[in-house]
Amino acid sequence: MNSVADKLSSTNSERSRPLTSKWTQGQHRQDNFMRWVFVGSAVLVSAIIFSIIVFVGMQGIKTFQDVSVIEFFFSTDWTPGQNKFGAFPFLYSTLLMTLVSVVFSVPLALSGALFMAKIAPKWMREIMRPATDLFVGIPSVVYGLIGMTVIVPALGKFTGGVGYGILPASIILAIMILPTILSISEDAIRALPGRLEEASLALGATRWQTMWRVLLPAARPGILTAIILGMGRAIGETMAVFMVIGNSPQMPKSLLDSTTVLTTAIVKDMGNTNYGSVWNNALYMMALLLLVISLSLILIIRIVAKRSELK
Repeated sequence: MNSVADKLSSTNSERSRPLTSKWTQGQHRQDNFMRWVFVGSAVLVSAIIFSIIVFVGMQGIKTFQDVSVIEFFFSTDWTPGQNKFGAFPFLYSTLLMTLVSVVFSVPLALSGALFMAKIAPKWMREIMRPATDLFVGIPSVVYGLIGMTVIVPALGKFTGGVGYGILPASIILAIMILPTILSISEDAIRALPGRLEEASLALGATRWQTMWRVLLPAARPGILTAIILGMGRAIGETMAVFMVIGNSPQMPKSLLDSTTVLTTAIVKDMGNTNYGSVWNNALYMMALLLLVISLSLILIIRIVAKRSELK
């Protein structure tokens, strides 16, 4: 009986080996195929991004064959008809508009993130989170239309001016980037270990003190990442800003002066230029500036994430 059982077990093991080896080989081939697909996709995306940077950079650098670097970056005179290409007002307005929009949106976004993460009941959070994410899907032209028909006339009536300028553009951008900052900040706060809040409350801190002095500092890397991503969207936004900023190529003296930022200057002037002209090359140089700023923000995110991992 034992010999028969041994023969049967050996026969079954011999039958199962080919099946197991075939399955292992097939899985190995599939893993190798998917690995090469992922590697090829990464290489393709990197090549496309590198090609864009090289093309825009090579075309933009040609600007300095006819315009000095000092004039382009520090002059405030943008008169293409007289071969004067001072892009400083556009760069200054871009940075100022982004800063003001972040100042408007961050307090509201952090307050909403704290409320949704630590205060709101579950049923309310399940309603508010999709409603907040819905703002991301609204086309920018809709924001611009609302700003042009509601915010600009209201500011003009309140100040006695036209109403166009950096302030209405910043208000629109603050609304547009608020969902991004709020969602990522909420995720960062909810990802914190519960022992931090429990320890703070056990030491006698109030709920507000715990949120302000414990949770927010602990979630700082995620919150900074959210703010930087919001800044990246604010810098690259075009259509909504184009509709409310006024589009005058001048240095703004106040937040309600009509001006132009890098994105709107490119959109407004690109159709009026010939490829390869000094004016066209100057617009490519401004596009290169936008790329450099965006890449710098991505590098900052990487640095913030790496430091948070080290901690």
